[in-house]
Amino acid sequence: MDKLFKLKEHGTDVKTEILAGITTFLTMAYILAVNPSILSSTGMDAGALFTATALAAIIGTLCMAFFANYPIALASGMGLNAFFASIVAGGISWQVVLTAILIEGLVFILLTFFRFREAIVNAIPTNMKYAISAGIGLFIAVIGLNGAGVFTAGRLPGAYTSVQVILAIVGVLVIGFMLFKKIKGAILWGILITYALGIVAQLLGWYVPNPEVGAYSLYPSGIFSLPPNIAPIFFKFDFSGAFGMGIDFIVICFAFLMVDMFDTVGTLVGVASQGNLLDKEGKLPKARQALLADAVGTTAGSMLGTSTVTSYIESAAGVEAGGRTGLTSVVTSIMFGLALFLSPIFLAIPAFATAPALIIVGLMMMKSILKIELNDYSEAVPAFLAIVVMPLTSSIADGMMFGFISWVILKLVSGQSKKIHPIMYVVSALFILKLIFA
Repeated sequence: MDKLFKLKEHGTDVKTEILAGITTFLTMAYILAVNPSILSSTGMDAGALFTATALAAIIGTLCMAFFANYPIALASGMGLNAFFASIVAGGISWQVVLTAILIEGLVFILLTFFRFREAIVNAIPTNMKYAISAGIGLFIAVIGLNGAGVFTAGRLPGAYTSVQVILAIVGVLVIGFMLFKKIKGAILWGILITYALGIVAQLLGWYVPNPEVGAYSLYPSGIFSLPPNIAPIFFKFDFSGAFGMGIDFIVICFAFLMVDMFDTVGTLVGVASQGNLLDKEGKLPKARQALLADAVGTTAGSMLGTSTVTSYIESAAGVEAGGRTGLTSVVTSIMFGLALFLSPIFLAIPAFATAPALIIVGLMMMKSILKIELNDYSEAVPAFLAIVVMPLTSSIADGMMFGFISWVILKLVSGQSKKIHPIMYVVSALFILKLIFA
């Protein structure tokens, strides 16, 4: 393992990487339930979608492990799956949308070989990289708070005393105490302890399952279950229908391409800076390999029958738990493999149990804001916009768009055009095109 993943070189060991891999999986396992729920609204088979979601995550994450040796997991992207469903709701068949995702993935592979995406990663100004990390941290914390029901509680009198909110807060305090005591695996322990407390709450009748409001039983419905058949959605492309749409089909491909590209770049930069994986110049080593893993994952996912596969911001939880190499990703892939057969157990872990991990990881990633040059307003304003827009729009790409465009404009009008890398002009122009097409 040390020779394959260079564990000693990265200051880690097998035990730490295993804990980190399990932690990453637990924080993103919700996709196994959420993705089939969203995409089945298009008429696709829910059981087949469960299997496709897990297999796509395994393929993409293993590619990341062996191509780039990074502790970053991949799966069908949230937001992108909703975009998929919205296109189908607009009257386009899901087979045509899958065809668009296949073409997007193939284009991504070409762009990666031509080093265009790698150039984007390395051309991002250092302050913007710190801002992206902080923005993703705030975004992750918001996801955690939402999973705990805090935002819903804010609209309902007295709902802050709901069992989900209280248990999530207890989980945050447990992880905080363990981190203070420097206990290894604190984040993973926090998830498991919160889940165990939830089971106790259900036994005592405090937590009452109510599927109509998203409160499902915390008891596993079983242990083993064979994976559902993937045949109903496997390789179901409609090329004739796609090419018959003309420019409309190109616009759909472009939209998927833009969102996936910048979501991935933002996630890679944010998680890498959190795990000290950037080099002395602030660049991401093996950026091309990491981006290639993402592109291959998307292409494979479309063939399996699921929406765009992308790098997951929840990987930051595993990085904070000590994950530093591809071994973390391998463990996460194994967990997804087990989930295929142990879905009743894995899907029983509720959002309020993983929420404390996301909230704490959000806090940790926010620390990068201390490295931003706040006295230079041509740096501070774009950084601030990137940080606040990400959680408010639920989009890493939109946060980067506001940050990048404002950074280029402020550098131009303040007479600092020499600091602008040519790639930043190109990226800002692409973001402007995204606004026009949107």
